[in-house]
Order: sequence, then C-alpha cells, then structure tokens
Amino acid sequence: MANRAKVVELAEGDRERLERLSTCATASAREHVRSKALLYKASGWTDAAVADKTGVSVDTVRRCVARHGSGGLEAALADAPGRGRRRETSESDRLWAVSLACTKPKDVGRPAEFWYPASFAAHVREVAEAQGHPRMARVSETTPGKIMDEAKAGLFAVTHCCERRDPDFGRKAHDVLVVYKQLRMCVDADGNLVAEPTDGGGRVARTHTCDEKPGTRALAATGEDRPPVPGGDAGGRPSPHRRDREYARLGTLSLLAAIDLPAGVAVPMAGDTHKSSDFVAFLRKLDGSYPKGDVTGPVLDNHSSHVSAETQAYPDTVPGRLAFVLAPTHGSWPDLAGSFFGKLARQMPGGIRVPGKKELEERILLYFDEVNEVPVPHRWTWGLDDIDLGAEDVDAIPLEVADRKACRPKDRGKRAPEPPRRRRRAKASA
Repeated sequence: MANRAKVVELAEGDRERLERLSTCATASAREHVRSKALLYKASGWTDAAVADKTGVSVDTVRRCVARHGSGGLEAALADAPGRGRRRETSESDRLWAVSLACTKPKDVGRPAEFWYPASFAAHVREVAEAQGHPRMARVSETTPGKIMDEAKAGLFAVTHCCERRDPDFGRKAHDVLVVYKQLRMCVDADGNLVAEPTDGGGRVARTHTCDEKPGTRALAATGEDRPPVPGGDAGGRPSPHRRDREYARLGTLSLLAAIDLPAGVAVPMAGDTHKSSDFVAFLRKLDGSYPKGDVTGPVLDNHSSHVSAETQAYPDTVPGRLAFVLAPTHGSWPDLAGSFFGKLARQMPGGIRVPGKKELEERILLYFDEVNEVPVPHRWTWGLDDIDLGAEDVDAIPLEVADRKACRPKDRGKRAPEPPRRRRRAKASA
C-alpha cells in the first residue's frame, strides 16, 4: 500500500505568519524549522520528505504535526513546559538580592553609578556569605539577573524623569489656562472664531505660543534617488523608493515659530543659531506682522533665550505692545507651538536631501506657506472647566470679550486677569 501523506490544514492567517517566520532573520531556529515543516505538510509532503528537507528527524516532524492538530499553531511552534530544575535559593535569599540591587554600586565602594549584570553577580557572590546567605555565594552569573526579572525590578535599566522644582508651578500654569479660557469664550460650539479678544482698551489682543526647533539637519544625498518601479520588485512586493544610505552633513538650522491661536496662522523664522538676539529678532518680526494698534501676548516656555535679560528688556522698546506669559518650569505642555513642531517633524523635514542649507530653509518656509493656506485654529480644552473667570481679579485685564459677543451665556460679564508682568531686575551693587 502506498505511503500517503497527511495534509496539515492551516487556519486563516496562519500561512502568512508561517511564511514570515520561515524567512525572518530574527526568528529562533525552532520557529524557523517548524514553520517550514508545517508549510511543507500543508502542501502535501510526506513526513520523511519534510524531515529530509528541514534536516530534522521524522519523529520531530510527527510531534510538530501532532501538536498542531491538538493545540493549533501556537502549540506547534512552542515547546511544552517541563518540570524544570528545583529552585535552590530560598525566598530570603531572593529578597536579600533584590534589596542589594536597590543600592548604588558607589555606596559599597565600587566605581560604577549603576549595576550591570556581571558586576552585580560578582558583588552578590562576594558578600553573600558574610551577610548570612551562603547559598548565594555559589550562584551562577545569570541567577541574580533572573531574580531581578522575577521581581520585575529594572536592575540594569535607567529611565529619566523631571522633578517639579518650580515653586510657582501652580500659579504659572493657572495664568496660562486663564488666557486659554478667555480664548475659548471667543469661539462657538463648532470651534469657529466669532469674536476677537480685546484688551481693556478695546484693542485687538493677539495670543501666540512660541517655540523653537534647533538642530534641524541639512543632509545632502551622495547619489540620485531611484523611484518606485511599477509592477513591484522581484519578489512581487510593492517597489519602494531606493536611496543610498550614505549622506553628507551640511550643518543645521534653527527654526522659530509662533502660532496665532485664534487664527491658526503660523509665523516662522529660520537661522543658523538660536540665541537671545535671534529670539528678539523673531519678536520684532512677529510685532511687524500685525497692525500697530494690536497687543501681543506670547505664551513662552522657559528656554534660556526666552528668560534672558536681552529678551526681557525688549518689551520696554514697544511699550504697551507686548506682555509675556511664561509657562512653569518643566511644564511646557501648554505651549501649543511644541505640538505644531511635532507635526512638522512627522511631515517635514524628515528624509529631505538638499544641496545646501539655503534650500532646506526655503522648503521649510514653503511648508509654512502651505499650512497657512488653510489655517487650523488651535484650541486648548484640558483643565479649563476648573477656571472661573468671574472669580479672577478684574482690575487688570489683558483680554476681554464684550457681552454681546460672548458665545456662552455663563461666560458673559466675565473678564480674565492680566498675565504676570515682567519684573525689572535690580542691578547688582558695585
């Protein structure tokens, strides 16, 4: 009687996964072999033919097919868990190792700042017996790391956080939210601007958020890009753009931008540096973009160019024209210009190859022109429900909306307080 091969029936989507595993360079050897065996069996091959093709025994092929029949694809690709070796370290030993890992190496006379696997294992074996854990003095180099993994303690990983050090964090955040609350009174339920914010004297009050994006690289290609080929590549896959991975560095650009929140218009400026003088030049450009009767209130983060003496002195040159609103330290999230730069980074200038920095600047400014053709007003919503404009100081107001223009009945008759004014720095005594 002829030897008939048992055909493996693959579920929907299993074939695609097996084909990926069979050609994946990062797949394990076990997954690589078993995925090929299942594909051959799905094509009607005999066990002997599959074993000869994959270089494993016939019994291995049969076990793989049997596990697939009983438990599906996952069972066929993975090994069944065994009994394992009996754990020789006690719970006390493991807790001691975790406690030791939570100390810094420099505290025990070692030069490193943080533990790494080899040094931690060596230290465990060195001090274990003296500290009452003699079994840990004979563990392998990998055992302490496994103990840390079981305890979900990131022994060898370092992440960075930013502690809140600004004593006026709450007040500064509140000032920014008050400004955004005032702006929300100027739009209807659909987000359309129906009233222009004004100051106490009836002048139009422009509210901007400003930010910079330094270090935008200008990269030159070392060869011509190859466009996609219709019909796909040799493997039948869609043909991509092909580019030489080598490139030449031409320097960097520093971008500055201000977003007119009610209008959604972006005002850009590009240069080689991002010093205080550059930011002051940008403020002059921003000042010249609007009628002289308007007042501008830019929301800024605490970048050094924003809080420098040169920048803080600039409003004195345009009295009644400019009033800074500073976001809290380590709290630049209300500065919506940062979100705009995030969008720019996703669309531009990633992947751009230019012959010089001048062309990169021109293309970035062209991007701003395209954005401003259909401006999108930026609206802030988080935390504004907690702001009650009626409870604010109404003696000093940078913005107000006339009752007849107020879009929400509950906001009528309310006015926002003036953002904190810049304080003149006292000159140091000689």
